[in-house]
Amino acid sequence: MSASGNIRKMSVQIGDPIMYTLNLSTDVDMNARIGKHIRLEWNGIINCLACKKVTKKSFGQGFCYTCFMNAPESAECIIRPELCRAHLGEGRDPEWEEKHHNKPHIVYLAASSAVKVGITREDQVPTRWIDQEATAAIRLAETENRYEAGRVEVALKELFTDRTNWRKMLTNDVDNTIDLEEEKWALEEHLPADIMDLFSENDEIVNLNYPVLEFPTKVKSLSFDKTPVIEGVLKGIKGQYLFFENNEVLNIRKHTSYYVEIN
Repeated sequence: MSASGNIRKMSVQIGDPIMYTLNLSTDVDMNARIGKHIRLEWNGIINCLACKKVTKKSFGQGFCYTCFMNAPESAECIIRPELCRAHLGEGRDPEWEEKHHNKPHIVYLAASSAVKVGITREDQVPTRWIDQEATAAIRLAETENRYEAGRVEVALKELFTDRTNWRKMLTNDVDNTIDLEEEKWALEEHLPADIMDLFSENDEIVNLNYPVLEFPTKVKSLSFDKTPVIEGVLKGIKGQYLFFENNEVLNIRKHTSYYVEIN
């Protein structure tokens, strides 16, 4: 069976293992293709994620240049939430900001090769944790909006990284000794009272198991821009990466808006 369409990040469903679906002209069950030969072909077209127009180059994971500079989905507060102004009724598109950013957010700790701090809208738990390739995660703080979550994240950046070591993540170089609950409550000694007031009492640790037959030992990144046809035996999926034989990996999210056919 083949399917075609513009790439969007794979949708996920929590399970043991996590279930992945590539949403093209039809929904493609990617777990069912693990261990099998698959072929992905890019036809040279990129349709902007926002305006849908054809763009020669993708900016900010799927936008044409105009939308990258103006669309609320690519605003600076996506990367730096402490700059968000949705709670003030402001932003590139106040109506969009109200719907997406002036909503309850979660600050979390995630484990992989180290402890990472991050934020996400509450209704994106645990999807965000999966997309960031965490092996486990715990709620740290609960806030009313993106700005407040960003303020907490900034306070934690001196103690934890906010970036993922993607090479270690892809080769499954993880630290299994991390105790997220211990890391969470050890922060009481380091944070001001107004930040601690936002801390979540939910100490559930969510463990994430990815559908992988074989992890790469040395990462070789693939790109449709260099190789329009990518094919091989699918060895597994982690985060938004497809693992192929010969240590090759494809970042699906990086190619958002590329029009591809899979068979």
